[in-house]
Amino acid sequence: MTQPVWDPLVRDCPSRRLLDRIGDRWTVLVVGVLADGRLRFSEIQHAVDGVSQKMLTQTLRALERDGLVARTVFPQVPPRVEYELTDVGRSLLGPLRALTDWATEHMSGVLDARGSYDEAQARDELAAH
Repeated sequence: MTQPVWDPLVRDCPSRRLLDRIGDRWTVLVVGVLADGRLRFSEIQHAVDGVSQKMLTQTLRALERDGLVARTVFPQVPPRVEYELTDVGRSLLGPLRALTDWATEHMSGVLDARGSYDEAQARDELAAH
């Protein structure tokens, strides 16, 4: 049986939705936090500054649906739930770490470029009036 060819340049290719998922800011941060091992929801939320409970829930559910995160429920009162990366999720660590490293390495230059662009836009707007 032949393997399907996935092409994210094709509009209806499901790989586009996967790229949306793994390129999402919360996914990048949650996967990075889970690199350290199995964590509870509250531990993930504490580690990812600024993520709301709703957004973290949505992110974890989507990652679980895509097979990147495994959710384990421990039968106790109250139930304890922990999350960890699957093998496929762990395979994302290298690429996501490279993106994170790139962002932190180039952030100063990006901020400088934004400032220059915004100043030029403001000058152009003034000149147009």
